[in-house]
Amino acid sequence: MPAESLYLLDQLETADMLEIDGLHASHFTLDDDLLDRAQMAAEAGEPFASEDIVVRIEASVGRERRRWAFSYNAVMEAQHLAEDGAWLLGDEPRHRLVCLGAIGVDSDD
Repeated sequence: MPAESLYLLDQLETADMLEIDGLHASHFTLDDDLLDRAQMAAEAGEPFASEDIVVRIEASVGRERRRWAFSYNAVMEAQHLAEDGAWLLGDEPRHRLVCLGAIGVDSDD
């Protein structure tokens, strides 16, 4: 059975937090309109590419706020690093991105 293809966009849509270049970023946004256009193209069997920004990420380092923005094409071209689940994306110098999920605790036990 072939391995399922991984896409960074799929992981971004379900992530609760990101780690980018070693910094934790709980604030990030996806362009839902752009994602809807890409989905419609996929359903129609048409190719889709865009240099529009699909994800914006913010992280605080002390008093400094760092910001990143990546286009749809850059996210789709991201290289997955299977050994640690990270992604490399963007122009040189490339950024290392890890999608993280929230950890929930059930208090019923």
